[in-house]
Amino acid sequence: MLKRILVGAGIVIALILAFKYCELKKEDDGAIEYNTNLIQQQILNVGKLVVTEGHFSEVITYKNQQKYLMNMISFEKKALIVVNANVTVAYDLHKMKYDIDEKNKTITILNIPKEEITINPDIQFYDVEQSKLNPFTGDDYNKINKSVKANLSKKIDKSTLKTNAQNRLISELSKILIMTNSMGWKLQYNGKTIESESEFNEDLKL
Repeated sequence: MLKRILVGAGIVIALILAFKYCELKKEDDGAIEYNTNLIQQQILNVGKLVVTEGHFSEVITYKNQQKYLMNMISFEKKALIVVNANVTVAYDLHKMKYDIDEKNKTITILNIPKEEITINPDIQFYDVEQSKLNPFTGDDYNKINKSVKANLSKKIDKSTLKTNAQNRLISELSKILIMTNSMGWKLQYNGKTIESESEFNEDLKL
């Protein structure tokens, strides 16, 4: 009789433990799902267009000569050109690729999009001198536009515009880092675990 009671009690305890285990497992699964959804939402919030704007100006002189009769006669055209350009450096974080490892509680950033530089120059011509034998043509304007953009690209490289844009990018990515740290997850990029904003700086150095 005692044996039956003990066996029965053992079965009841086993059932209770099994039920508790299932409940705990459901809670764990629910927590993982909740965490994953929260992480995905945070990444969506970060996934936006980060734009940094700048303004550049320059003044150039354009000259061109057409020579005739064995260079004895020449016709010159020239103009003073004032350029004002709005420049944007953008990171489209909608294009960022990442992987979420629920089992190991790890987010891996697989790819961060490169910056997109847009140059919109406003070109004004002053003191234009030309002749019927050497007038300004579409080819001249194309050469001027190409030269202006090349000069502006050099100025952009020497300025702080790209660095400022990168700092804004890192600021956005750091929101993911803060969130993963607060939830006990890890953030990885470029083959290593990111633990501070400065490590993003090192990996994304221009």
